[in-house]
Amino acid sequence: MLPGSVVAMVAIIAVVQFARSMVSQQQDLLVQLWFAFIPARYADTFFPFPGGLGADAWTFVTYALLHGSWVHLLTNTVWLVAFGSAVARRFGPLRFWLFSAAAAAGGAALHLALHFGDPIPVVGASAAIAGQMAAAARFVFDSHGPLVLRRGGDDSAFRRPATSLVDTFRNRSALLFIVIWFGINLAVGIGSSVSGGVAIAWEAHIGGFLVGLLLFRFFDPVPPR
Repeated sequence: MLPGSVVAMVAIIAVVQFARSMVSQQQDLLVQLWFAFIPARYADTFFPFPGGLGADAWTFVTYALLHGSWVHLLTNTVWLVAFGSAVARRFGPLRFWLFSAAAAAGGAALHLALHFGDPIPVVGASAAIAGQMAAAARFVFDSHGPLVLRRGGDDSAFRRPATSLVDTFRNRSALLFIVIWFGINLAVGIGSSVSGGVAIAWEAHIGGFLVGLLLFRFFDPVPPR
Protein backbone atom coordinates (compact mmCIF):
# COMPACT_ATOMS: atom_id res chain seq x y z
CA MET A 1 0.00 0.00 0.00
CA LEU A 2 1.38 3.39 -1.01
CA PRO A 3 2.03 5.98 1.72
CA GLY A 4 -0.59 8.70 1.83
CA SER A 5 2.02 11.42 1.34
CA VAL A 6 3.10 9.85 -1.95
CA VAL A 7 -0.50 9.48 -3.12
CA ALA A 8 -1.13 13.12 -2.20
CA MET A 9 1.94 14.30 -4.11
CA VAL A 10 0.89 12.39 -7.23
CA ALA A 11 -2.65 13.73 -6.91
CA ILE A 12 -1.48 17.34 -6.58
CA ILE A 13 0.79 17.30 -9.63
CA ALA A 14 -1.94 15.52 -11.63
CA VAL A 15 -4.55 18.11 -10.66
CA VAL A 16 -2.15 20.93 -11.54
CA GLN A 17 -1.41 19.37 -14.94
CA PHE A 18 -5.12 18.86 -15.61
CA ALA A 19 -5.91 22.46 -14.68
CA ARG A 20 -3.18 23.74 -16.99
CA SER A 21 -4.53 21.62 -19.84
CA MET A 22 -7.90 23.34 -19.46
CA VAL A 23 -6.70 26.93 -19.86
CA SER A 24 -5.46 28.85 -22.88
CA GLN A 25 -1.79 29.03 -23.85
CA GLN A 26 -1.66 32.64 -22.73
CA GLN A 27 -3.07 31.74 -19.32
CA ASP A 28 -0.69 28.81 -19.02
CA LEU A 29 2.23 31.10 -19.84
CA LEU A 30 1.12 33.31 -16.97
CA VAL A 31 1.08 30.26 -14.68
CA GLN A 32 4.66 29.50 -15.67
CA LEU A 33 5.75 33.08 -15.09
CA TRP A 34 4.34 32.88 -11.58
CA PHE A 35 5.37 29.37 -10.56
CA ALA A 36 8.01 27.88 -12.89
CA PHE A 37 11.69 28.32 -12.06
CA ILE A 38 13.16 30.84 -14.52
CA PRO A 39 16.84 31.78 -14.04
CA ALA A 40 16.31 35.04 -15.93
CA ARG A 41 14.15 36.21 -13.02
CA TYR A 42 17.32 36.72 -10.96
CA ALA A 43 19.29 38.62 -13.61
CA ASP A 44 19.11 42.30 -14.50
CA THR A 45 16.36 42.19 -17.10
CA PHE A 46 13.81 44.65 -18.38
CA PHE A 47 11.11 41.97 -18.37
CA PRO A 48 8.79 42.50 -15.37
CA PHE A 49 8.44 39.01 -13.90
CA PRO A 50 5.31 38.80 -11.73
CA GLY A 51 5.33 37.91 -8.05
CA GLY A 52 8.23 40.04 -6.92
CA LEU A 53 10.39 38.81 -4.04
CA GLY A 54 7.78 36.24 -3.06
CA ALA A 55 7.99 34.50 -6.43
CA ASP A 56 11.78 34.77 -6.30
CA ALA A 57 11.57 32.47 -3.27
CA TRP A 58 8.60 30.17 -3.89
CA THR A 59 9.53 29.25 -7.45
CA PHE A 60 12.52 27.33 -6.03
CA VAL A 61 9.88 24.80 -4.97
CA THR A 62 6.68 25.39 -6.94
CA TYR A 63 8.31 24.53 -10.26
CA ALA A 64 8.26 20.91 -9.09
CA LEU A 65 4.45 20.93 -9.26
CA LEU A 66 4.44 21.80 -12.98
CA HIS A 67 5.25 19.41 -15.83
CA GLY A 68 5.90 19.80 -19.52
CA SER A 69 3.41 17.13 -20.57
CA TRP A 70 1.40 14.17 -19.33
CA VAL A 71 4.22 11.86 -20.44
CA HIS A 72 6.65 13.90 -18.34
CA LEU A 73 4.30 13.64 -15.37
CA LEU A 74 3.70 9.90 -15.76
CA THR A 75 7.45 9.22 -16.03
CA ASN A 76 8.10 11.13 -12.83
CA THR A 77 5.19 9.39 -11.13
CA VAL A 78 6.76 5.98 -11.78
CA TRP A 79 10.03 7.01 -10.10
CA LEU A 80 8.20 8.83 -7.32
CA VAL A 81 6.21 5.72 -6.44
CA ALA A 82 9.27 3.47 -6.70
CA PHE A 83 11.67 5.49 -4.53
CA GLY A 84 9.56 8.10 -2.78
CA SER A 85 7.45 5.41 -1.11
CA ALA A 86 10.45 3.99 0.77
CA VAL A 87 11.51 7.44 1.95
CA ALA A 88 7.97 8.40 2.93
CA ARG A 89 7.59 5.24 5.02
CA ARG A 90 10.79 6.06 6.87
CA PHE A 91 10.40 9.83 7.23
CA GLY A 92 6.67 10.21 7.76
CA PRO A 93 4.49 12.75 5.89
CA LEU A 94 5.83 16.08 7.20
CA ARG A 95 9.52 15.19 6.96
CA PHE A 96 8.94 13.65 3.52
CA TRP A 97 7.33 16.82 2.18
CA LEU A 98 9.97 19.12 3.69
CA PHE A 99 12.76 16.89 2.40
CA SER A 100 11.26 16.83 -1.12
CA ALA A 101 10.97 20.62 -1.06
CA ALA A 102 14.62 20.92 0.02
CA ALA A 103 15.73 18.63 -2.82
CA ALA A 104 13.67 20.63 -5.32
CA ALA A 105 15.24 23.86 -4.04
CA GLY A 106 18.72 22.36 -4.23
CA GLY A 107 18.11 21.31 -7.80
CA ALA A 108 16.93 24.78 -8.73
CA ALA A 109 19.93 26.37 -7.01
CA LEU A 110 22.47 24.31 -8.95
CA HIS A 111 20.60 24.94 -12.21
CA LEU A 112 20.61 28.67 -11.46
CA ALA A 113 24.33 28.64 -10.76
CA LEU A 114 25.06 27.04 -14.14
CA HIS A 115 22.37 28.83 -16.20
CA PHE A 116 22.15 32.27 -14.63
CA GLY A 117 19.99 34.58 -16.73
CA ASP A 118 18.57 31.77 -18.90
CA PRO A 119 14.96 32.59 -19.92
CA ILE A 120 13.91 28.93 -20.36
CA PRO A 121 11.53 27.83 -17.58
CA VAL A 122 12.37 24.73 -15.54
CA VAL A 123 9.45 22.52 -14.53
CA GLY A 124 9.01 19.04 -13.11
CA ALA A 125 9.42 17.08 -9.89
CA SER A 126 12.57 15.33 -11.14
CA ALA A 127 14.96 17.12 -8.76
CA ALA A 128 12.76 16.31 -5.76
CA ILE A 129 12.54 12.68 -6.88
CA ALA A 130 16.30 12.58 -7.43
CA GLY A 131 16.67 13.61 -3.80
CA GLN A 132 14.31 10.81 -2.80
CA MET A 133 16.41 8.34 -4.80
CA ALA A 134 19.54 9.48 -3.00
CA ALA A 135 17.82 9.24 0.38
CA ALA A 136 16.64 5.72 -0.42
CA ALA A 137 20.21 4.75 -1.31
CA ARG A 138 21.24 5.74 2.21
CA PHE A 139 19.27 2.88 3.82
CA VAL A 140 17.58 0.41 1.43
CA PHE A 141 20.85 -1.32 0.51
CA ASP A 142 21.96 -1.86 4.10
CA SER A 143 22.47 -5.44 5.26
CA HIS A 144 19.18 -5.32 7.16
CA GLY A 145 17.43 -2.94 4.78
CA PRO A 146 14.12 -3.58 2.97
CA LEU A 147 15.73 -4.48 -0.36
CA VAL A 148 18.32 -6.89 0.98
CA LEU A 149 15.91 -8.71 3.28
CA ARG A 150 13.06 -8.42 0.77
CA ARG A 151 10.83 -7.12 3.53
CA GLY A 152 9.10 -4.33 1.64
CA GLY A 153 5.90 -4.86 3.60
CA ASP A 154 7.56 -4.83 7.02
CA ASP A 155 7.86 -1.33 8.48
CA SER A 156 10.63 -2.47 10.85
CA ALA A 157 12.96 -2.78 7.85
CA PHE A 158 12.47 0.95 7.25
CA ARG A 159 13.21 1.86 10.87
CA ARG A 160 16.69 0.42 11.23
CA PRO A 161 19.50 2.93 11.81
CA ALA A 162 21.20 3.92 8.57
CA THR A 163 24.92 3.79 8.00
CA SER A 164 27.03 6.90 7.59
CA LEU A 165 27.54 8.54 4.21
CA VAL A 166 31.06 7.12 4.08
CA ASP A 167 29.74 3.61 4.71
CA THR A 168 27.08 4.15 2.04
CA PHE A 169 29.87 4.58 -0.50
CA ARG A 170 31.53 1.45 0.87
CA ASN A 171 28.35 -0.53 0.20
CA ARG A 172 28.83 -2.00 -3.29
CA SER A 173 25.13 -2.05 -4.14
CA ALA A 174 24.59 1.53 -3.02
CA LEU A 175 27.74 2.71 -4.79
CA LEU A 176 26.76 0.95 -8.00
CA PHE A 177 23.32 2.55 -7.86
CA ILE A 178 24.82 6.02 -7.35
CA VAL A 179 27.36 5.60 -10.15
CA ILE A 180 24.73 4.32 -12.59
CA TRP A 181 22.38 7.16 -11.63
CA PHE A 182 25.02 9.81 -12.31
CA GLY A 183 26.08 8.10 -15.52
CA ILE A 184 22.57 7.96 -16.93
CA ASN A 185 21.77 11.56 -16.03
CA LEU A 186 25.01 12.89 -17.48
CA ALA A 187 24.56 10.87 -20.67
CA VAL A 188 20.94 11.89 -21.15
CA GLY A 189 21.57 15.53 -20.31
CA ILE A 190 24.66 15.97 -22.46
CA GLY A 191 23.11 13.91 -25.25
CA SER A 192 20.01 16.10 -25.39
CA SER A 193 22.18 19.23 -25.49
CA VAL A 194 24.31 17.90 -28.35
CA SER A 195 21.39 16.59 -30.38
CA GLY A 196 19.30 19.72 -29.88
CA GLY A 197 16.35 17.70 -28.59
CA VAL A 198 14.06 18.51 -25.68
CA ALA A 199 16.08 20.37 -23.05
CA ILE A 200 16.52 18.33 -19.87
CA ALA A 201 17.51 20.14 -16.68
CA TRP A 202 19.95 17.43 -15.70
CA GLU A 203 21.89 19.84 -13.53
CA ALA A 204 18.78 20.24 -11.38
CA HIS A 205 18.58 16.44 -11.08
CA ILE A 206 22.15 16.36 -9.78
CA GLY A 207 21.46 19.20 -7.37
CA GLY A 208 18.47 17.36 -5.94
CA PHE A 209 20.43 14.11 -5.68
CA LEU A 210 23.29 15.78 -3.81
CA VAL A 211 20.83 17.33 -1.38
CA GLY A 212 19.34 13.89 -0.81
CA LEU A 213 22.72 12.36 -0.07
CA LEU A 214 24.04 15.12 2.14
CA LEU A 215 20.92 16.19 4.06
CA PHE A 216 19.46 12.73 4.64
CA ARG A 217 20.78 12.64 8.21
CA PHE A 218 19.09 15.93 9.11
CA PHE A 219 15.65 14.63 8.12
CA ASP A 220 16.00 11.01 9.17
CA PRO A 221 13.90 10.37 12.31
CA VAL A 222 15.76 7.14 13.08
CA PRO A 223 18.77 7.71 15.39
CA PRO A 224 22.11 6.91 13.71
CA ARG A 225 24.15 3.91 14.64
